[in-house]
Parts: sequence; C-alpha cells; structure tokens
Amino acid sequence: MNSDSQSISKTYSNELQLEPADHRRLTLLCGPYDDNLKHIERRLLVDISHRANLMRIEGPEPNVAAASQIVTELYQQTENAQHQPVAITPEQVHLLISEQFDIQYQEQPTHQKEFSLKTKKGLIKPRNPNQAVYVSNVLNHDVSFGIGPAGTGKTYLAVACAVDALESGQVKRIVLTRPAVEAGEKLGFLPGDLAQKVDPYLRPLYDALFEMLGFEKVEKYLERGIIEIAPLAYMRGRTLNDAFIILDESQNTTIEQMKMFLTRIGFSAKAVITGDVTQVDLPRGQYSGLKHAIDVLSEVSEISFNFFNAKDVVRHPIVQRIVMAYEAFEAANPKTDAEPREWRRK
Repeated sequence: MNSDSQSISKTYSNELQLEPADHRRLTLLCGPYDDNLKHIERRLLVDISHRANLMRIEGPEPNVAAASQIVTELYQQTENAQHQPVAITPEQVHLLISEQFDIQYQEQPTHQKEFSLKTKKGLIKPRNPNQAVYVSNVLNHDVSFGIGPAGTGKTYLAVACAVDALESGQVKRIVLTRPAVEAGEKLGFLPGDLAQKVDPYLRPLYDALFEMLGFEKVEKYLERGIIEIAPLAYMRGRTLNDAFIILDESQNTTIEQMKMFLTRIGFSAKAVITGDVTQVDLPRGQYSGLKHAIDVLSEVSEISFNFFNAKDVVRHPIVQRIVMAYEAFEAANPKTDAEPREWRRK
C-alpha cells in the first residue's frame, strides 16, 4: 500500500467528556435505540461508542472533528432555559450535520446575527449560508426573489421576515398572494367566500403564520385586515403601500401576471417572490413569469435574486437526495425549449 492510500485510510479518534454528567440528557441526546448517534454515523462515516457520558468518535479526521462538534452542541441543546431535559429531534441532527460538515458554511460570511425572530416554537434564524444571505437580502432590498427547490426555507423565511417587519412597526400589514393555477384562476366555481376559495392554495403560508404568531393573533389580524389574503387575479389595479407582500409559487404566474404583481408595489412596501422553476404547472406552451422575470430584471441592482439548491434543503435528508437526483437527471437530459440564462444555479 502506498503512502497516499495509507493517509486516506488513516483513522482518527477523539474522546469527549460531556459535562455535566446527566443520564436523562444523555438518553435524549442518543435518541431511541441510539438513533441520533446512528444518524451522525451514517452521514459522516464515523463510529461512535460511549460509556456513560464519555464519547469516543473514530473516522477520517475532518469527519471526527465535525461529529465531535455536533455531539457537543446537541448535548447543550438537551437543556433549556428552565434546566429541564429536552428531546433531540431528527431535524436538529440533520441541520447541525448540514451546517458543521459543509466547508462552504465555514468559508462564507453569514448574517445570522442580523435577523432572529422569537416565536412560540422558538427562535427563527437562518440555518445555512444561502438562507443567511437570503434573509440579509430581504432585509436590505425592497424586492427580493427566492428561487429553489422545496424544503429550502424560502417561503418560511419570507413569512418570518414579514412577521418581524409587522411586529416592529416597519409595515402596517402583510399581504399574501399566490396564483391558483389548479383552478385556472376561476375561483367563482369553488364553494365559499373569497377566503375559503383561496385558503387551500395559501395553506403553507397560513401554517407558518400560525406557528410564528399563534392562531388567535392571526385570526385577529385577518379580521382587522392587518393580514390579507388575495388570489393573484384580484391584485390588478391595486397599489400596496406600507405593506410586506409575499408572492408564493410564482413559477406558476404568466409573464403578464408577474409584471402586474411587480407594479403593485407602493411606497414603504417590501415584496418577496418565491418559486421553484423546476415545478411549473402552467399549461404547455405558456412561459413562466418567474423565468421571464429573472432574464428581464437580472441587471436591476435594487432587486436581489437568491438561488437555492439541493444542499440547502432543511427537511428530511431523503428530500435533499430526491432533489439532487432530479437535478442530475435534468442535467443529463436537458429540455429542448428555450430557458432563461440565469435561473439554473450551478
């Protein structure tokens, strides 16, 4: 075996003494049947053994260093402000792995200190470099685009920024809108009043609002018009001042609808447009307004474009792999129809 192969196969080890020693917290750290530790082992290709609060981690040197940091941080998270043991969720393990073992995360500057929102569920802040840059751009631009696959947090963080702006008095209302492509924008055929017709299409936005503000407060804001829901077709002719406007699923807008929406923005208003250009549901032959906007507006310095990819997915690890598989397939089988120059993030 040559020296290069020896260095590649060399195994490093590190021992961690988790303090203070607490059997309950250690149990929560490890998870049922040590599932949390096994998750770390699978993702980082390391071996973890422990006796009481002494952890031994073996594997490639950078992996061992990352795993040691993750285990230490997870153990800290098992204790909340009231000094009560707190269970560790698979999501927490996944997010820490994504953060600690991503070289780009250590090299790129982040802006996590610029934004945090305290909610009933906990503190909301960016969880990876792209999210940090995205939030920073939303805070510092009147118009921002968040473009990428499902699970990257583009809509959730947009709602968080909107709630923060409303609660801090920067805006007087939040306006949520989304194209109702499945109903062909002919919402009159659906039962119920306007809100009931649009609710199914805005459910992800509602869920985020309920989590951040609580059900009762959201209901109160809806009654007073402080939070407003509106199908994209009903936005024509309006001018929205002192508002934080979110256009979700914008890949399903037509070119005309996107232009119409962007020209609704009034004074002291902020708009965030989110979408996934790989999931366009428009009729065949109809070009996405989001794709067109990327080409048309890419040179406008006052507008920020934020592109996410599979590495930014913060859901179950399998979602990340699914997105990556689709990206690889599409790269090997490019579409024949014309596409914008800028939208696909390399």
